[in-house]
Amino acid sequence: MTQETLNDAELRDLRALAGLMIPASGTYGVPGADDELIFAEIVKNLERDMADARTALKQLAGLSGGSFAALSLERRAEVAANFKQEGGAPLFALNRVVLLCYYRDDRVMRSLGQEPRAPFPKGHVVEQGDWSLLDPVRQRAPMWRRV
Repeated sequence: MTQETLNDAELRDLRALAGLMIPASGTYGVPGADDELIFAEIVKNLERDMADARTALKQLAGLSGGSFAALSLERRAEVAANFKQEGGAPLFALNRVVLLCYYRDDRVMRSLGQEPRAPFPKGHVVEQGDWSLLDPVRQRAPMWRRV
């Protein structure tokens, strides 16, 4: 079985978009989503979202008038802002893959003060929040039909 992959132009545009979505930060000492290791993980994890990724990248190329990666940084930001408004479900799927892979990176987890490991079986301590914020939801009438 051959695994479907993106072509070179799509990879360049995706890398440029990922770097714009999550840029590197010297302040926090973290790489951007266009970092070589993180980007390789993004491409590897597109599997079930490949069709959406292709659709999103095609939309991005259309908004760019060609290659998104070839645009200046200022123009990329303008096109990305339009893409954010028009991208819909394909962009949402692409965004999900980028975020999941980014926050899986050990360097990013360490910068957040987290031990770079799976959350289970040890788990992570989560501070308790203000549960009263859910009161309006609890007071709503049911949104489902009783059978």
